[in-house]
Amino acid sequence: MKVYLEINEVWQLENAATCVRDKLLIRLLARLGCRISEALALEVSDIDFMQGMVTIEQLKSRVGLTCLQCGARLGESHAFCPKCGIKVEKAVAKEKEHRRVRTLPLDRDTLQMLKEYIKRGGPVSCNGKELIFGINRHRAWQIVKGCADKAGFSTLVNPETGKAHNVSTHRLTDAFAVHAVKVDDSGDGLRLLQEQLGHVSFDTTARYRKVAGDEIKKWYSRLWDKEVKSGGDATQA
Repeated sequence: MKVYLEINEVWQLENAATCVRDKLLIRLLARLGCRISEALALEVSDIDFMQGMVTIEQLKSRVGLTCLQCGARLGESHAFCPKCGIKVEKAVAKEKEHRRVRTLPLDRDTLQMLKEYIKRGGPVSCNGKELIFGINRHRAWQIVKGCADKAGFSTLVNPETGKAHNVSTHRLTDAFAVHAVKVDDSGDGLRLLQEQLGHVSFDTTARYRKVAGDEIKKWYSRLWDKEVKSGGDATQA
């Protein structure tokens, strides 16, 4: 049962791409660990070639509920307003946008690929912006799925639900995160990974330790290290 892509398989996925744009899309998702929406929103001006950094703007919309009588904030399960006490018959829904910007490092090879792509006129002009890719999410999904089929990859299985999924753009983000955990699963390593991925909750990042499959093995191994080194028998009193 395969649950994630290894880094060498990401390279195979890249090599299955038939054009520089598609190869670059796969490369950026796997090297930055960004979401597909973030990758598709990237502009030429977001790339700092001198510093080797990429600026990513994360935009999320949330709907907040408020009491019609006093304006207090409500949860979806509230039957009565916690402030004025009236029964919640109706609530006012307000959409709030949350913008977060993070600046991420990018490796030299990928920066060079980006530079060549831009020099050859790859970016697309749209509404006054020079977008790196200029494609929509569905097209991006088709590109990754097509490369996966060409490379002969089978479906990936979610370790928590057991459901099988096709290799998709999100699986490339997963590949980055699992690779990062395998290289460094220390507290500092996970904190930096949380910052790289833009996770608000550390618990979201920590799940990748479980997916990587090394945490419980290391823990179990440490249980018996002392006995193994001393030549003792754990079954003896």
